Amino acid sequence: MSRLVVVSNRTADPRKTAAGGLAVAVRESLQQTGGLWFGWSGKIRSETDAAAGQPDVRVQTTGSVTLATLDLDQRDYDTYYLGYANDVLWPVFHYRLDLANFDVRFAAGYRRVNQLFARKLMPLLRPDDLIWVHDYHLIPLAAELRAMGCTNRIGFFLHIPMPPPLIMAAIPEHEWLMRSLFAYDLVGFQAEADVTHFAHYVESEAQAHRLEPGRLRAFQRTLRVGAYPIGIDVDEFAGLAQGKEGREMFARMREEYSRRRLLIGVDRLDYSKGLPQRVHAFRELLAQYPENHNSATLIQIASPSREDVGAYDDLRRQMDSLCGEINGDYGELDWMPVRYIHRNVARKRLPGLYRASRVALVTPLRDGMNLVAKEFIAAQDPADPGMLVLSRFAGAAEQLTDALLVNPYDAQGTAQAIQRALTMPLDERINRHTRLTQRIREHDVHWWCASFLEALEHSGQEHDS
Repeated sequence: MSRLVVVSNRTADPRKTAAGGLAVAVRESLQQTGGLWFGWSGKIRSETDAAAGQPDVRVQTTGSVTLATLDLDQRDYDTYYLGYANDVLWPVFHYRLDLANFDVRFAAGYRRVNQLFARKLMPLLRPDDLIWVHDYHLIPLAAELRAMGCTNRIGFFLHIPMPPPLIMAAIPEHEWLMRSLFAYDLVGFQAEADVTHFAHYVESEAQAHRLEPGRLRAFQRTLRVGAYPIGIDVDEFAGLAQGKEGREMFARMREEYSRRRLLIGVDRLDYSKGLPQRVHAFRELLAQYPENHNSATLIQIASPSREDVGAYDDLRRQMDSLCGEINGDYGELDWMPVRYIHRNVARKRLPGLYRASRVALVTPLRDGMNLVAKEFIAAQDPADPGMLVLSRFAGAAEQLTDALLVNPYDAQGTAQAIQRALTMPLDERINRHTRLTQRIREHDVHWWCASFLEALEHSGQEHDS
């Protein structure tokens, strides 16, 4: 079996229970196949070290996995990570052109760091390695590796949404970015809608030809594309619900909120997650359905995220204000409608919190997949499951059609769906949960890893120029 080489912006110890979706997915892949995980260490080099030359790669073995990391200079961090990745690609790919900053210095830094990654990775590769590159930070990495003579099979997976052609075309370097993807053998997306957007882009902008389903030819190269919706380890997460911390959290929530019906939201503090819109919908629920007064409580966890980006400061202030207003207008001495928590919650505790909740609100304005939706389903008691209210703009909505799908921009419609979830009969909840559980088991993280790598192994790339 070929060695698997995973490349991502950041790495983490694969033996630890990670909190983020990408980290969990990469950990699962490497634990199954072993191999090398290459990426940024998360550290910034001092000015003295930066002046001395390029960073060295640090290699360490963690169980069966080799971790190879390098530090970044402050300039590269500012332009590649804060600049191009998070001030250009992230907002545009989430349809927020109004938040994008198309500074030419950002594009130069993005290319420079991808070239650095390629130079440092190349000596570590073996001829038969399978290389799996992850996410928007590293779109041009395969092109840089090919320029250095790399002939390995290289796959790329985009964890965030692929925007429609006209939105993608707002990026000044959009043709270069999309051309870079044709240096891969396989490009995977979260949803069929993303595949469609990509195909429409290369057909309209690069006169690409569809050779057959799942194969496109443009820029004198042939590329295989497909939807590989990422999943979770269902048994592992269900096991966490039965673990010590999961059971303690469940018992604590049931005791503290014995007279309440809990609604739960778990997100990073990010403008793509639709948090203000969710709070507005909850306020609309209280206004439309007064029977929820002194009864329904929304626990909204918003983990800190990219706090050195200005848009997130504005979002945090907005959330503080909205939650305070609802509690001031509707709260009682013994009832706080919204419990807003701006910090991380240990992953081992989350299943207990999910299991104690009657409704989960997963209502992003745009999301590649959203694994919280799947984790909520996995944590439920099959005999008395909670209900999932899910944005139609999350990638998970393509699979989880038995959730209550909503338009997060429609506060009244979302409030009606929340009320339906709160009052849904037990037999309907059980039937919906059974079908939802079947879907997350069919396409779990093991399926995701195996199906992508199998497709990569059998992809036929024409390395002509």
